[in-house]
Amino acid sequence: MFKLIFGFFTALLLAAAAQAQSGYKIKTGDTLRVEVLEDDSLSRSTLVLPDGSITFPLAGGVAAAGRTVDQVRNDLTNALTPNFAAKPRVFVSVDALAEPAVRSTVVAPRAVRAVYVMGEITTPGMLEASRSTTLLQALAQAGGLTRFAADKRIQLRRGNKIYLYNYRTNGGSGISGSTVLVPGDVIVVPQRRLFE
Repeated sequence: MFKLIFGFFTALLLAAAAQAQSGYKIKTGDTLRVEVLEDDSLSRSTLVLPDGSITFPLAGGVAAAGRTVDQVRNDLTNALTPNFAAKPRVFVSVDALAEPAVRSTVVAPRAVRAVYVMGEITTPGMLEASRSTTLLQALAQAGGLTRFAADKRIQLRRGNKIYLYNYRTNGGSGISGSTVLVPGDVIVVPQRRLFE
């Protein structure tokens, strides 16, 4: 008698839990609790596999991901019915939700960095420079100066600062041709004036 009353209350609680979860779409990695009232040895928790299915004794593989608990319960009931004299009472509920994927906040350092070259240069645009690329190397990588370049007034723009570089003397306002570039640097080669 106690087992019958316990079974009734268990069924009632499982039905209430299943009703509360009826609209939830199951996801890969969720854990489902499956109760078969006619055979306690079948009742268990089962993981939704990466392919979106669960495996269950006497039923085999059953699709679960993207479906509701009611849909999975119906499929399990239909798969188990041939193994029982009468249609079994199956209850399915979500036992545990999938752990959210943890995204790494560590960014691997890049071996190349972007710098920009514009103006009187053979190939203006973005350059991928290594950590040790210098101003002269960037100019060479961009194809060199055109014949109209003002080679005495080349600008290195870094943030809000503008540094002047003289190609002919390899010097300027605080920089030289061996100045190492940093990501985001812009090299501007202006057009020379009439008598420059």
